[in-house]
Amino acid sequence: MKPQFIDHAAYRQRQIGGGLSEKILNLLMPPQCPVTGEAVIAPGVLSPKGWAALHFIEAPFCDHCGVPYSTDYGEGVLCPSCIADPPSFIAARAALSYNNAAGKFVSDLKFNDRLDQVAMLARWMIRAGGDVLKPGAIIAPVPLHWRRLAARRFNQSGLLAAEIAKQSGFALLQRAVHRHRATPPQREILSVSARRRNVMGAFQVKQKFVPYVRGAHVILIDDVLTTGATISAAAGALRRAGADRVDALVLARVVKGGGGAI
Repeated sequence: MKPQFIDHAAYRQRQIGGGLSEKILNLLMPPQCPVTGEAVIAPGVLSPKGWAALHFIEAPFCDHCGVPYSTDYGEGVLCPSCIADPPSFIAARAALSYNNAAGKFVSDLKFNDRLDQVAMLARWMIRAGGDVLKPGAIIAPVPLHWRRLAARRFNQSGLLAAEIAKQSGFALLQRAVHRHRATPPQREILSVSARRRNVMGAFQVKQKFVPYVRGAHVILIDDVLTTGATISAAAGALRRAGADRVDALVLARVVKGGGGAI
């Protein structure tokens, strides 16, 4: 069973009235660069310093986890971490290396309701995921537990997934992966092994979505990849439900020396 489009209901985007209302709002509240706070010509536009502060990930990188290399070792070369302990997903791609500038986008989206930035962030992610966004793939967000979802009011990964599906035309399974066990936030846990234990068994695929997942290529969407423990646990649930291939696409990933994730 192959869906054409599934459950877009969770996508929420703020709208600012008509053109006149937007001009009045810009006069009252001059638009600022979301990274530096400098004045810019329109909402969502980055200043030159804002662009310079972002580190977009380009090849070469690990074929599995997407961590960038300083040297091109050739096609298909894996990093030591992926060789020693392969993740449950096949390939992960990230738009940005996590630093203070990328972290501000993540924080603003999670905690400051900056939903107006979702479309721009999704475009960056689509560009980064060109080699995993294959025809016929299904987009699915990494879910929040219902208690955290109720407190935050929306799942930032769900917003990004819905916008990526909207812009790229891919099918969306918004609620297929279920986080049935509440876990402490990963940012409170430092070691790789403890992060893995924290999310072990936390995800499952709801039975009604198994027919859509079975035999499918699923691309998991999340905001940040630190150790890969959360995405790998969610990917494992999809593989157990019969997914043929699971990849991951994130806004930012932690790179050694590039700053820690929140």
